[in-house]
Amino acid sequence: MLFLICVYLIAVLLGAAGAVLYISLGMLPPAFTDVRVGLMCGAVGAVGGCLYCLRAVYVNRCVRKSWSSDWHCWYFLRPITSIVCGGVSFLFLKAGLLVLESGTKNDASEIGFYALAFVAGLNVDKFVGKIEDVAQAVWGIDKSRSRKDVEENKEQEKSEQEKAAQ
Repeated sequence: MLFLICVYLIAVLLGAAGAVLYISLGMLPPAFTDVRVGLMCGAVGAVGGCLYCLRAVYVNRCVRKSWSSDWHCWYFLRPITSIVCGGVSFLFLKAGLLVLESGTKNDASEIGFYALAFVAGLNVDKFVGKIEDVAQAVWGIDKSRSRKDVEENKEQEKSEQEKAAQ
């Protein structure tokens, strides 16, 4: 299964890198011109997610020697969530709900969009947490149950570390 996971991750990475190249060279059909940056953000998010997964294979299999079949599903789903997060990062930036800099520029480069998309794909958990923070602040939507559990676990770990330090 390790071999299959590696082949899958490399295939997704090559597909995403190919999409980035294809879009960058202006080969996108005219019908998709309006969504070019959003598609590029999804592809860049996939690159970030594949990088994270490939690093996780290396760390868990070779360094920690803690490879577990419980995580196989994660290796297949994570690149997909990274593509989605890369695309969502574009939507939130375009809507002005996430801001890259304090001032506004009419000629702002798309590089900022791509950088955030890469980070969103690389660190899905933190990105989803940030999006939930924005949704709570803007629309009053409560954080998801899983996000609340993550925050409670972090608070519990912090208090345990503080007790251990004393």
